[in-house]
Amino acid sequence: MTEQILRRYERHLKNLALVLGVASTVAIVQNWYPWNLYLSLPFCLIWLLMGWLHGERQLKWINALFAAFYVYGIGRYVMLGA
Repeated sequence: MTEQILRRYERHLKNLALVLGVASTVAIVQNWYPWNLYLSLPFCLIWLLMGWLHGERQLKWINALFAAFYVYGIGRYVMLGA
């Protein structure tokens, strides 16, 4: 069922990922920490789901790794309050 929903909204999710990727890049360039983390995490999660949908093994594992880094960064930011 989840796969059907992903397939139905694939184009919209990929467009959302594009917007999130561009916004994340702007946040990095403008040094808007931690917004780069907040914008990059959903970007990675969308591509993680798309990789699983199409069986792109390398893409899904790279995005899983980066998603873990972003979760760590957000958690560290929340815990340290910096």
